[in-house]
Amino acid sequence: MNPTLFYCYDAYCGWCYGFSPVMKKIAENFPNVQIEVLSGGMILPEKPVPIAATAGYIQKAYTTVEEYTGIKFGADYLWHINNPESSDWFPHSEKPAIALCIFKEFYPGRQVEFAGDLQYALHFEGRDLTDDEAYRHLLEKYSIQPEIFYTKLSSEEYKEQAYYEFQLCKQLQVNSYPCVLLQNSETKFTLLAKGFTDYETLSGRLETALIGI
Repeated sequence: MNPTLFYCYDAYCGWCYGFSPVMKKIAENFPNVQIEVLSGGMILPEKPVPIAATAGYIQKAYTTVEEYTGIKFGADYLWHINNPESSDWFPHSEKPAIALCIFKEFYPGRQVEFAGDLQYALHFEGRDLTDDEAYRHLLEKYSIQPEIFYTKLSSEEYKEQAYYEFQLCKQLQVNSYPCVLLQNSETKFTLLAKGFTDYETLSGRLETALIGI
């Protein structure tokens, strides 16, 4: 059995967006390590909450993310952050988490790539991930039939899978994102990254942890 790396993230997490190039490099350079991307359910309000509720925080935080990670946030995303009173966004982590569960079924080996694409769609292209149409361009990229995808997107089965992932992150005691854990055995996990971690640091920790498996 190949060792499994659990990458706990959320599509709406700006730090995860900045961390996605690091995880893509890990996936490329450690092909024998299976990577399981788990959605954490960072934003799950019972009643819809407009982007205006968090825009002030994001306005300050996104520049820090850019400085630390080198990632760039797109003008179409930042329009919503800088004009929250005019935005029609009500962020919610559920739908992108369901989309990831569907995608894993088609391409279990490309989870990191797809998670990165979801984050790019939001944070750079400014697509609203609560809108079904926000995923259509990715269906073309990955050759997934729209009818099949959208049937699954509205099904109870995949919603349950998404909420199972939210619970799994809680069981792994993950309370902030991004977070990376290596499963050493049935019951043992090694925490490799909590918050943004550069590639050299994370790859070094992973190499050390793999020696013990």
